[in-house]
Amino acid sequence: MTTQHEIAERLGLPVHPPKVEIFDLSAGTNTDPKGRVRMVAEFRRTQFGLYLARSTPGHPRIAALESWLLPDLGLRVTRWYWHPGHAEDFDFYLDVVDVEPGEQQWRTVDHYLDLAVRDRHSAQLLDIDEFVVAVQAELLDAETAQRAMRHACAAVDGLARHQYDLAKWLRDNEIELSWRGQPVEDLVPEQRMLPPTR
Repeated sequence: MTTQHEIAERLGLPVHPPKVEIFDLSAGTNTDPKGRVRMVAEFRRTQFGLYLARSTPGHPRIAALESWLLPDLGLRVTRWYWHPGHAEDFDFYLDVVDVEPGEQQWRTVDHYLDLAVRDRHSAQLLDIDEFVVAVQAELLDAETAQRAMRHACAAVDGLARHQYDLAKWLRDNEIELSWRGQPVEDLVPEQRMLPPTR
């Protein structure tokens, strides 16, 4: 059986298969798309989603991240904490994803489209070219591609109608996000606290 990745390679399409991440609440870990297992400083489950915070040891630009997985909106909302001199000009990064909740393990499948949000200023839809190539390569089926586009368009429209105030738009969807501040680095398994927000 030919895999989707093999099809993309045969067609000469410069696109990767959808990225999958695993969030293991019992183990306190996040397995990234390359299979690397990272310790998570904190998981917090709510009625509307899952919060996580972790450092990113070894990353050249990003020191740590906080994310919310929001199944109903098909989004992962992330705040990145940058190493000095590497900050980018946005406040939140929204990945369009399928979120699969579970009792002990959550899973996300990335659908290529992203939004960079400058809070109360603007939102930019990113990676449309990659999304189109992935659809052409049948890395996303029609139903999944339509769902991804609906989620992306709903986010762009919702942010625009709320003057790009992410918190305000999410509140109208009965979602109240909270952020704790940059996770401590070099976590040991027992250490799962975050320093207070300044």
